[in-house]
Amino acid sequence: MNVQNLRDAALSAVPDQNRSARDWLQVLAKYRDPDPTRSTYELLVTMIPFLAIWVGAIWVLQYSYAAALLLAAINGLFLVRLFCIQHDCGHASFYSNRRLSDWVGRCLGVLTLTPYHVWRRQHAIHHSASGNLDLRGIGDVTTLTVDEYLARSRFGRFMYRVYRSPFILFLVGPAYIFLVQNRIPYGLMKSGASFWISAMGTNAALIAGVAALVYFGGWAPLLLVVLPTWLVAASAGVWMFYVQHQFEDTHWRRGDEWQLHEAAFQGSSHYVLPKPLQWLSANIGIHHVHHLYSRIPFYRLTEVIKDHPILAESQRMTIRESLACARLHLWDESQKKLLSFRRAHAMYLAA
Repeated sequence: MNVQNLRDAALSAVPDQNRSARDWLQVLAKYRDPDPTRSTYELLVTMIPFLAIWVGAIWVLQYSYAAALLLAAINGLFLVRLFCIQHDCGHASFYSNRRLSDWVGRCLGVLTLTPYHVWRRQHAIHHSASGNLDLRGIGDVTTLTVDEYLARSRFGRFMYRVYRSPFILFLVGPAYIFLVQNRIPYGLMKSGASFWISAMGTNAALIAGVAALVYFGGWAPLLLVVLPTWLVAASAGVWMFYVQHQFEDTHWRRGDEWQLHEAAFQGSSHYVLPKPLQWLSANIGIHHVHHLYSRIPFYRLTEVIKDHPILAESQRMTIRESLACARLHLWDESQKKLLSFRRAHAMYLAA
């Protein structure tokens, strides 16, 4: 038995409840290989209904605007699933062939309004710095500490309150990000031509698609079917991303205390959804496992929590419990918790 086999045997003898975040890496490695047939199947069973619902919604426009809007809203959830598949492509976990993964991701990026190369780089930064208070700013929801908030001017506090309001975070913000901000390589504008090519190539494909739709179908399909689908998907996707990291006992540390694997695991939730929503969100709610080992295909994440029940219970959050996350705004470094504005005010300003 070689040294690696001895290490694997020793690790397998460690009970799940005693494993460190780093220990889990070796355990999770066996789930990392994608099945190209399964990946293709997951793509087709998402893309075909998505396109069919769009066609159906455009057809029903002649009879009922309300029915068309309803179908468009439902299709927004299928678009979330397509975004999650694009997400796996970015992690090279959808196909073993990186070139194939990237081209699938680029094509899906046109539908999701997300330039693939730009997003992939931003998301890699998010994974490499998640939970690090000294490396905030790219691929995350802006979060101030209590001390940073108190150090702001009255106007600065007001603007942060506006930003953290549900109306901005989950309605206006998502629309702005996907319809406007994603049209340029935001955050990477000076990082090389490849990011501009990705953004402008996505924009060109979008313009061509929208122009063809308006030319052949008029403005109604765009405004009453395609645009609502994008808006629903954007809001749903941002909400999912928010609750995956913005919960009371999430994990934020300064650089000298921050550790990549602990932050990845402890700073991500397990968002437990009803089976239909879990399918439409491509198991992205099993986010703590994903952050700890991002090369696992989304369709294998359920295997992980089935095989390791302790992971199924870690950072567990239901839909009802997740609603309280919208009332959390400031990170308290002393308590290591996210606080609401009201609680922070009572603790640090009332006196």
